[in-house]
Amino acid sequence: GDSGTGRTPQYEVGDRMARARETFRFDLVLMLGDNIYGRYSPSNMVRKFERPYQGLLSAGVEFRAALGNHDAPDSRFYAPFNMNGERYYTFVRRNVRFLVLDTSSLDRPQLVWLESMLGDAKQDWLVVYFHHPLYSNAARHGSAVRIRDLLEPILVRHGVDVVFSGHDHVYERIAPQKGIHYFVVGSSGQL
Repeated sequence: GDSGTGRTPQYEVGDRMARARETFRFDLVLMLGDNIYGRYSPSNMVRKFERPYQGLLSAGVEFRAALGNHDAPDSRFYAPFNMNGERYYTFVRRNVRFLVLDTSSLDRPQLVWLESMLGDAKQDWLVVYFHHPLYSNAARHGSAVRIRDLLEPILVRHGVDVVFSGHDHVYERIAPQKGIHYFVVGSSGQL
C-alpha cells in the first residue's frame, strides 16, 4: 500500500521484494491503493510502477490493485493493475477468494455486491482488501470508523479471514474481535 511515489524507498522495496522472491517464489502482489501518486500518465506509470517492480513483472508476478484516495479513477484501466476497468472486483487463486473494494467511493451497490459475493463464496479462505484501514493505531489517519461501520458487519457475518489495507504509512497487524486478522501495510513506498 501507498507505494506509488517513484522515490528511492519505493525502488528499495521493489528490489527487496525481487530478492525475497528468489527464496519464496510468490506469484501475486496485492496493491492496497495509492498505487500512483500524481496524475495518471504513461510516464508516471513507468516511473512509479513498471521500473520499481521490473524484476517481478519480468518474472510473471501478477499485481492486483485496489484504488486509493490518491489514485486517478482511470488507473483502473491500466492493464498491469489487473482491475479490468472495475473499481471493485473479485478473483480466486487456488482455495482463496479475494474481494477488492474501493473505499474512497464506498456506495450501496458495492455493499450489495460484497454481500452477494461473500454469500456465494465456496473457497476455504476469504481475503478482502482495500485502501482505508478499519482499525489503525497510526497517528496520521487512524481507523476509518464510518467505513468500518458499513463493512465490518458484512465481513463478520460471512466469516472473512483476513483484511488488508493501506493509507496509514505503517505496518500493523491486529485482531480486535471475531477472528478477522487486520493488516495495515501503507509503508511500501514511504514512511
